[in-house]
Formats: sequence, structure tokens, C-alpha cells
Amino acid sequence: MANNPSSHITKEQLETFEDAFNSSPKNRLSLNAVTKNSVHSVALNRSVVAGTNHTFSHELPSNEITEQKKTGRCWLFSGLNVLRTEAIRHLNVKKFELSQTYMMFWDKLEKSNYFLESVISTVREPINGRLFMFLLKNPIQDGGQWDMFVNLVKKYGVAPKQVMPETQSSSDSRVMNAIITAKLREYAAELRRAHEQGANSEVLQVRKVEMLSIIYRMLSIHLGQPPRRFFWQWHDKKEEFHRAGEITPLEFFERYVQYDLDSIACLINCPTADKPFNKLYTIEYLGNVVDGRIIRYLNVEMSVFKQAAVNMIKAKRPVWFGCDVGKMMERDLGILDPGIYDYGLVYGSEFKFDKAQRVDYGQSMMTHAMVLTGVDLDSSDLPTKWRVENSWGDKLGDKGFFVMSDRWFNEYIYEIALEKKYLPDKLLPILETEPVRLPPWDPMGALAIAP
Repeated sequence: MANNPSSHITKEQLETFEDAFNSSPKNRLSLNAVTKNSVHSVALNRSVVAGTNHTFSHELPSNEITEQKKTGRCWLFSGLNVLRTEAIRHLNVKKFELSQTYMMFWDKLEKSNYFLESVISTVREPINGRLFMFLLKNPIQDGGQWDMFVNLVKKYGVAPKQVMPETQSSSDSRVMNAIITAKLREYAAELRRAHEQGANSEVLQVRKVEMLSIIYRMLSIHLGQPPRRFFWQWHDKKEEFHRAGEITPLEFFERYVQYDLDSIACLINCPTADKPFNKLYTIEYLGNVVDGRIIRYLNVEMSVFKQAAVNMIKAKRPVWFGCDVGKMMERDLGILDPGIYDYGLVYGSEFKFDKAQRVDYGQSMMTHAMVLTGVDLDSSDLPTKWRVENSWGDKLGDKGFFVMSDRWFNEYIYEIALEKKYLPDKLLPILETEPVRLPPWDPMGALAIAP
């Protein structure tokens, strides 16, 4: 660090700072208020609260709200909440929920395999290099993205919640994750040591399978064993009885969900200089199922992003999306709005970052996934606010549903899963191009994981 007269804080500077603070009655008022209350309580913008309502011009029927509890399974919950709308229709029932624990089990087993395969493929990387340190950081965290969800559904199908209900660890995954992570890091050291001692790839693969059998055992102890088949029968909303008999999770998906996963394209809106619009991107070493569908993002301008979402909701189709949920959110009221907190009034300094700057400087990235289930269009057919199905239980917002202003949509939504038929025709060929490969630590590699 440079050693010059202007590099350190001086006594004179401190006196200037103190005098400036004390000269403003507003500073003293903010001090008194914030030392006694949460800054969010002090900065809460009552005009935004008063101007927010949960009425929408286009709204999908409400399903019972779900709760991910003390886990980062939001992307699984939101994905399954999209699929269950089709299951409800095909089963002709009033309410229905798919098993998040079933998906969680397979996701963690697949992530374990993905991690061990990544270890094997990087045995020549230095142990203290950036890549290997990144791989070791969080191998089976709870988070994920849309393409990872698709991989699981295509390989394992889905199951009703009663077939594989919640467990203590599925509802509070911290300890389970920590123990399995410790085992996986131990296995990583063993695989690298075996390579150094001359073991070839065939030997490493054999040992990897043995390791996975232990991970399967650990997951089964925490989450229960996922059913390969289950007996299914139900009453529809007219109280008519139906019996399917023995069925596999894949058969259940194909028969009672019938969601065309291949019709969906994953779009991002990242206006940074290093990611030109109308190009396809992927993230290295990001995924869960080896040889499954890779992460594929089409970066588009916000107008394209948004209009496709409007069109889907008009067609009564829920929309999965990823966002930075922790920014400008009033959790209890369920309001997402850039003006919900007047920090500038409290601190006497406005916050001026735009979306690209927030991404470039580490101030914002995708942290959470939810579902758009409604939009309010004005007289010009432009959106003013959006209805959001969250997975934080029914005590927040409007019985678990949040309201998002269109300004917040612009600033904090990064990823969205949309049907290709709602995209401009000129973009469709880009989806078939070879994606630009981004490093694992790129901000667009962030996972939806907020509890």
C-alpha cells in the first residue's frame, strides 16, 4: 500500500467529518432513529407501501403457497410450482404439490457425481489454483438454475409430495450439507493422491462409484430413499375416484404433468459490456447431471425479456425466473420495489449504481427463484407491476404472494424461463449456436439459493 501523506486518515480529517455530521440536524435525527430501530423501519417509504396493491389485470388461479424453510431449494420449489399447474389440470384436482425432497435427493447425488468428475478432470490443476479452490468451495449447495432442474426431471421424473414427504434435513439442510461436503472434500484429496501415485482414469472411475455409494447412503439416511415405483390413486375435485396403480416417477411426469421442457429457452438480461446481447452463453463447471443439458443463456434486451413474460401470462402460463431478491424488498409486506426504502433520506447520500455496474462490482447477482403468476397492464398494454408466487410460506405478503413493481423487474431480474414461441423469430436460430464459455466465477453463474 502506498505510503504518502494523503493515504491515511488524519486528525484534521476526522475533525472535519465530525463537524460536518453534527452541523446537520437530519444526521442527528437519523442517528437517533436508526440506533433505536432497524434502518429498514426508518427508511420505509410509506408512499410506496400505500400505493401498492395486489390487484392485477391478468392473473393465474392461485395454488397453495409452498415453503422451502431453512434451505436454498427455491429453484426446485419454483420449478415444481410451474409443473404442478399442469398436474392439477390433468388430475382435475383443486390442490396438489410435488415432492421437493424427491428432487433434492437426486440433485445432491448428481451434484456429488458432477463434483467428483470435475475433480478427476482437473487432477493436474494446482491445488491452490483459482479453479480447484472454486470447485472445492461448495460442491453440493442447495442452489440451482432452470437447466439443472430440467436435467433432474428428464432423468428422474417427479413424484407427489406424499410419496416422499419432508424430513428434518430436507427442511433444514445445513448440517447434512456440511457433513457430505466434508466427505466429498476427503474424496477429492483421495482421488488426487491416487492420480499422483499413478492410478489411471479407469481406476479413478471405479473408486468414484464406490464413493458415490457412500454418498447415496448418507443422503438416504437424511432424506429417505427415493421411490423407484409407487402406488398412485386419487379423488378429483368432483370426488370421483381414480386408480393408476404402480407407476414410476418418469411415468407420472409423462402421464399427469406433460410439460414440454424442450419448448423452454432460458434467457438472461445482463447489460454488462462483456456480454453483448443476442448471444448465447454457458458457464464452465456449472451443472448437476454429467452429460445432461448444459447451462445455456440467451442474453437479450429487457424489452424482449419482458414482452415474452407478458405473453406467457396472458396465455395462462406461469413463468419461472431468477432474481436478486434481497435488494429493495420489504419481506413482511411482500413488496419488491426500488423505492421501498429511502436510504438517501436517511444517509444524505443517494445510491446511483445501474444494473450493469451492480453486476460488475459485485453488488448484485441472482440469489433466488420464484414464479410470475400475474401482471397488471396499463391502458397502453404496458406492465406496471407483477404478481409473484414465492416459496417462503403463507405468512408474508398476500398469503405468500409478493407484488413486484415493473421498475424492480428491470433492475433485479436476471434469468427467466420462457416458451420459445413467444420469442422474436430472429432470436430462435441463436439458441442453436455454440455458446460463449464463461468462467465458473462469472456473476451469471450465481445460483438461486436464498432461504
